Amino acid sequence: MKKVRVSTVAALAASGNKSESNKDMNKYLLRVFSSIIFSLAVAVSILLVASAQANAQCSEITSGLRMPLGITQSNLDNLLVSETGTPTLHSGRISIVDASGNRRTLLDGLPSAINDVNEPSGPAGLFMRGRTLHVAIGIGDGIKAGPFPGAAVGNPNPSSPIFSSVLAIHFSASVEKTTSGFALTAADQSALANGQKVTLSDASGKKLTIEMVANFSNFTPNPLPTFPPNVRGSNPFDLDVVDDQVYVTDGGQNIVRQVDIPTGTFTTLAAFAPIPNTTGVGGPVIEAVPTGIRYGNGQLLVTLFRGVPFPPVVSQVVAVDPVTGAQAPFITGRKTAIDVLPIKDGDDTDYLVLQHASAGFFFFSPGQVLRFETPTDAPTLVAGCLTRPTSMVLDEKTGTLYVSEIGGRVVAITL
Repeated sequence: MKKVRVSTVAALAASGNKSESNKDMNKYLLRVFSSIIFSLAVAVSILLVASAQANAQCSEITSGLRMPLGITQSNLDNLLVSETGTPTLHSGRISIVDASGNRRTLLDGLPSAINDVNEPSGPAGLFMRGRTLHVAIGIGDGIKAGPFPGAAVGNPNPSSPIFSSVLAIHFSASVEKTTSGFALTAADQSALANGQKVTLSDASGKKLTIEMVANFSNFTPNPLPTFPPNVRGSNPFDLDVVDDQVYVTDGGQNIVRQVDIPTGTFTTLAAFAPIPNTTGVGGPVIEAVPTGIRYGNGQLLVTLFRGVPFPPVVSQVVAVDPVTGAQAPFITGRKTAIDVLPIKDGDDTDYLVLQHASAGFFFFSPGQVLRFETPTDAPTLVAGCLTRPTSMVLDEKTGTLYVSEIGGRVVAITL
């Protein structure tokens, strides 16, 4: 069953640079507002959490996580949560959380570093199939801020060789039930970058194996007229596995990549163009910023979060053909849609859309879960009690929806 979906959301949107000099202001404003948002995060979270606690829709399962971005459920009914990290280098982590909210470490020491907008970037989206957990690793410190607002340069010495990658983690049911945690070292990261499998042991001698699925470049050339060395960062956010293919959203490159698991080769399946910015805030265009991705009914559903100033209405879910890459609007008129989940009931399919915020510019309004009986119907509000949610997974046995929040919580919502 699928999890899910940014270094932080603002950082994800910032990880791709603009291709024209007249777009510099957009990146500059993102840096300014990102700093403001980070400074105000604690105060805003207190207010929003107080509001959420007054709303019985959301029940806190656990808290204190390290900026969780992805969530999935194993076949043992545990939640697996990716944590992008703290300001401490390589503090990325994957945790096991049971239905009572008890947390244990599955894997610590995953690559994480402060990115070019001064926020942690590390493990992001998750997808569990059988006993293999796929995890997207964000850009980390793969790029650096350039000499002026709107510019970026590649980091010749990133702190990890496996930023902007997809890993596969293999572990047994016995490990999931009993482990006190495994730890990845810098040497292990280098071995993975060199194409080697890494086998780790926990305190009881149980084993866990990790291998590289795809290691993308941290950036691509994106010259500006006034700064030819400019680059655009790669920032994998979420992924889905279909047969022997992995589909990965990249919020920095504004693309979906297709990775062939047997060979490790990858191509760009779909690219998403920016749209004109008519808000009067920021630059002339708003970036697409693809985040969540889910497969259902023969198509990939991709949420386009949309970038600065993160206005209402322009975010949407698009349908992408997994063979041709053809795309079409699916659910439109949203505000910071960050994840999507098809729910099948016989021949009928409803759709849940997770919104990082619900109104206004940026992220100061509560997050929401919306339910669509059809893509064109008006939605039903399932829950409006969330504080900057990042991903969701449905326990089909109990009808409980679990949602991760960037501030460190996982909450449960009964559908």
